[in-house]
Amino acid sequence: MSAEPQDALPIRLTVDDSDSPSDVVDALFLGRFTTGEQPYSHSTSIDRVKPGSTLLPPGAEVLRRAVDDDRGATLSEGAGWTLLVSRWNHRADVTVTAVTAELAETMLRQATDGARDQPETQPDAVPMGFWYYSPKQGPHRTTRQITAGTWADVRTNYRSPVADAMDRLMKLTPDDISGRLLLLHGPPGTGKTSALRTLARSWRDWCQVDCVLDPERLFNDVGYLMDIAIGEDDGTAEGRWRLLLLEDCDELIRGEAKHAAGQALSRLLNLTDGLLGQGRNVLVGVTTNEDLERLHPAVVRPGRCLARIEVGALSRTEALSWLKEQDRKGEEGDAPHRDWETLVGREGATLAELYALRRGTGPASVPAQHTNRDAGLYL
Repeated sequence: MSAEPQDALPIRLTVDDSDSPSDVVDALFLGRFTTGEQPYSHSTSIDRVKPGSTLLPPGAEVLRRAVDDDRGATLSEGAGWTLLVSRWNHRADVTVTAVTAELAETMLRQATDGARDQPETQPDAVPMGFWYYSPKQGPHRTTRQITAGTWADVRTNYRSPVADAMDRLMKLTPDDISGRLLLLHGPPGTGKTSALRTLARSWRDWCQVDCVLDPERLFNDVGYLMDIAIGEDDGTAEGRWRLLLLEDCDELIRGEAKHAAGQALSRLLNLTDGLLGQGRNVLVGVTTNEDLERLHPAVVRPGRCLARIEVGALSRTEALSWLKEQDRKGEEGDAPHRDWETLVGREGATLAELYALRRGTGPASVPAQHTNRDAGLYL
């Protein structure tokens, strides 16, 4: 007869002055699962907990409660089950162990019923996920509502050829998807991030948009990458797609990236059209300030990109038209109408420079530092 798991692998826990009360609560919670007294476990994470929710099922007896600077932990029990609640700000992890799988599932459901906060939906707000690697929690995703205008509202922020390409991108549906990589490149301040916010609004009926805050770690940590690409189903439930946004990834996709970044570039490409991305409705959106000629040829080859759009400065004519249109709108907080003809140089201006001029915080003239070539793009 084989030994019981708890006998085959004795568990010993040592506590010293480097451990916090929350660590002790965690260790106490594991006891009944480790010994086999409660061999079944169910858990869930709640990104936003409704104010006032205790996350305790009816009749729960609180055994331990610890509150640290950045975390709270509560250990409770009932007939045949034990529950641990770990809270970070508005987020919580809830885990139940029990004598049966059915009891564990039932108590978890009772503890979390009605505890998810559902903020009121606003017409100009879009839910966006944010991934980052936490030293204490590992790969972690949080969500928030971001404000995004319609494409019709912001279309004049872009040069005519860029706007034409964006027209097609904004109207894209899952049936139109050919490549898996969306590449926006061009100088800083030209509106790449603003375009992605608007894209999230245009696609929100069929695509969940997640921004990765630490892309350099993502492609150098296989576990982190697998959690995002394969282990997270929230954005791909019921056939929904996910768009992972990686901003300012110059080092990852420039020409010498294969030598400098090691396996990171290979893993990015594998996620877009290799084995890693197979069977997953995942798109990858990358922004970079690099010129097209400096990007790695494997990134920009035909067939890999869903769209490749160079977002540049507005021409002088387009910039003046933009400023005069803003004058007609008369937005509150803008600078008084000025002689824009003398403030915009021959080479035009970026979107960021135009907003600075409108606020009255821009330079006396916009320096001619941008190349005045048509944007290279395809869709």
